[in-house]
Amino acid sequence: MNINPSKVVIIGSGFVGSSIAYANLIQGLCTELVLIDSNKDKAEGEVMDLSHGLPFTSPMEIRAGQYEDCREANVIVITAGSNQKPGQTRMDLAQKNVDILRSILDQVLKVEQEAIFLLVTNPVDVLTTITRTYPELKAHRVIGSGTVLDTARFRYILSQHCQINPGNIHAYVVGEHGDSEVPLFSSVSVAGTPLSFLCQECNKLCGSEYQKEVIAEVRKAAYEIINRKGATYYGIGLSCARILRAILHDERSVLTVSALLDDQFKELGVALSVPNSFSFNRTLNSGSFPSFTKRNPIFLLLT
Repeated sequence: MNINPSKVVIIGSGFVGSSIAYANLIQGLCTELVLIDSNKDKAEGEVMDLSHGLPFTSPMEIRAGQYEDCREANVIVITAGSNQKPGQTRMDLAQKNVDILRSILDQVLKVEQEAIFLLVTNPVDVLTTITRTYPELKAHRVIGSGTVLDTARFRYILSQHCQINPGNIHAYVVGEHGDSEVPLFSSVSVAGTPLSFLCQECNKLCGSEYQKEVIAEVRKAAYEIINRKGATYYGIGLSCARILRAILHDERSVLTVSALLDDQFKELGVALSVPNSFSFNRTLNSGSFPSFTKRNPIFLLLT
């Protein structure tokens, strides 16, 4: 449980937003949780449902709110937007969700500019890049959920093949959260043992054809889920809770969040996912506002 007062605001109480809220509640990540939605009844209904579980969890204040309630939030999670439909790519959502994002930011930034903004709505890299262009926001306070979920899918698929707990599979997916994302086989290790070495010791086929199959499976995972049940939300709910825990507990963990990247000439200027370590320095008990420092991405893992 997070023993320090901390406030998380989730904008959008659809499948994804409510799943993040549920994972947040179960793990006791904050002390105050606010849900905001254009459909106020939906937000209030989710709050009621979540609140009835409080006898089984850590203490937490859960309430529905308005944009004014973003004031003094530690993290603002934006999930509002049009859902991805069967046969639709994440990029197909771009213009509609950009318009929704801008309308949200216009309201939020009137009351809060110091919070960490966690973008989840797709296409997440595009929306993270756009959010970063707002002069009121510091670059290191804007991140996207990136390929944290894709990395989890990669680790799970490998764990099934290796018959090892996915928690002992160490691997990364980098780049775009989408059809061009790159699972890094060269950095995969199983309990500290490089996958390339482990494959020499077993009789399973782990060559280039297998790797191509895994890459395709990771990239199309969301489409397969959407085709079967209409939307993906449990996985992203848990992956965002993982990001929130890293931030609010100042874990200094390495996660593949989407963050602004610049080359040495400062010409790239887009948000993509690489392994990032970030520190959330806070002295909330003394009443001062937390600071957030994003460390340099670990590009060595890309070689």
